[in-house]
Formats: sequence, C-alpha cells, structure tokens
Amino acid sequence: MKKAPFTDDAQKLDLERRKRIQNVTIVGMAVNIFLSALKFVGGTIGGSQAVVADAVHSLSDMVTDVAILVGVRYWSKPADTDHPHGHRRLEMIVTLGIGILLVIVATGILFNSIQTLHQQQDSSPGWIAFWAALASIVLKEPLYRWTAWVGNKVKSASLVANAWHHRSDALSSIPAALAVLGAAINPSWGFLDNVGAVVVSFFIYRAAFKIAYPAFETLMDKGAPEEDIEKITTIALNVKGVELVHNVRTRYLSGLNLAVDLHIKVDKEMTVKDGHDISEEVKERLLGQGPEIIDVVVHLEPFEK
Repeated sequence: MKKAPFTDDAQKLDLERRKRIQNVTIVGMAVNIFLSALKFVGGTIGGSQAVVADAVHSLSDMVTDVAILVGVRYWSKPADTDHPHGHRRLEMIVTLGIGILLVIVATGILFNSIQTLHQQQDSSPGWIAFWAALASIVLKEPLYRWTAWVGNKVKSASLVANAWHHRSDALSSIPAALAVLGAAINPSWGFLDNVGAVVVSFFIYRAAFKIAYPAFETLMDKGAPEEDIEKITTIALNVKGVELVHNVRTRYLSGLNLAVDLHIKVDKEMTVKDGHDISEEVKERLLGQGPEIIDVVVHLEPFEK
C-alpha cells in the first residue's frame, strides 16, 4: 500500500501524541483495576449493592482503557492512498463504542437495582463499603483532570471521553458512599443502598450521552459553529490579494480536529503562480491561526470587478 507524502515533523508529532495518550491511559487502567477490585471486595463484604454496582462501573472504565490502547495504534497511522484523510475517524468509532458500553452498564445496574428494591435487607451495609466508595472519589477526580488536560492538549476526543468516564465514576461513587453511610447509621434505611445504585446508573447514562452524542455528530460530518466559520473567513480575507471568500465548508475529522474547504477569489489578471502563492498563504494562516484546523483545501477563482 502506497503512503501519501508526509513530513518527518508530522510523524514525530503523531508519535508524541500517541505516547502521551498511551501513558495517561495506562495509568488510568492501573487505577481502574485497583478500584474495581477494591469496590467489589468492599461492596461484597460490606453487603452494598450500590458499591458493587460502582465496581462494575470502574471495570467498564478499564475496558475503555483497553479500547483506546488498541485503537490509538490504528488511528495514529499517517494518511495513505486508501485513506487520504488519515485514520482519525476510527477514534470516533472507539469513542462512540465507549458511550454505548456505558449505556449497557447503566441499564444492567438500573434493572438489577429496581428488581431488588422491594426486597427486605437482612443487614445494613458495612463501613468497608463506604471506605471503598470514598477511595474512588479521592482517586478518580484527579485522574479525570489529568486525562482531560492531556486529551485537550493532544486533541484526542477518545481520551477526553475516557476522562469523562473517570469523572462519572468519581461522581457515581458519591451517591453510593452516601447510601452506604445512611444505611450504616440507621439500619432501617437499608433501602438507600438500592436507591444509591439507581442514582449511580443515571450518572452513568449522563456520561454516556456526553461521550456518544458528539462522536455520533462527528461521524455524521457535523460542521464547525458559526463563530468558527466567521473566524475562518476573516483569516482568509486578511491575506493580501484575497478579494472574496465564499462557500466555506467544514467537518470534524475527529472530535477536536477540523478540516476546511473554502473558495477564494483573486484578481483575474493575476498569474497562476501568484494565485497559487496566495492560496498557500491562506492555507498556512488557517493552519496556524484557525480553530483547531488540521487540513485545508483552497479553491482559487477569478474575481470579476
């Protein structure tokens, strides 16, 4: 398979991007393995359905970590003749898969919680379940912040999605911990544990929507917002020799990376070389100053006064 031309600098940037995604994801996976085991053991021994449900949530985090570690090897590949725009759309498919997986996990937790809500609790949850949920809150929020920061830095939608998965795990541990705390303080409130598991499921549904919907819109070739279109037009118009900019089209190749296609008009008496130089200047400025732009196609047209 022939590869499309690309620079050594682009290769180095892609390699660096891939390494940063892998590093933060490996750390996240290690934390998820630890918390899954901790909450499952703590929830089982402590008799807390909410904390066991939260352990499943952490386990689903680990599955998405694996999906990213495997997927980044493919979507980081350079463009080739079969994929002239690169392989970044695979990242959106992985991101959408993360959202779908969260929906499945949330539905399972919700169904089980509602099924057992009417059952009489033999005993209230133990304190070990509370401490396991608290550990998740303490560890997962900093992990969310770090993962989201790296994801935005390297413009990786799947990493940002995984960061939200971490945050949903931290947030879902709050009602789980409160449910266990209430039931432990007053045994007659044992039903709170089931209620806590239901609340956990809705936290997961919310995270799934925030992850999956943007990925779906990207796969449907959603364009940039109006303010970004105006910025692109202004940048192009500020290039000397550009008389008019029109038919600006945009689409996201991945969640944070924009491809732009636009038409510019220049003096019809201008030489082909001068027109080409102007179009290259437009391209360079958009790549350097535009809103997260990674690809630009400029169409040159004669300007009729």
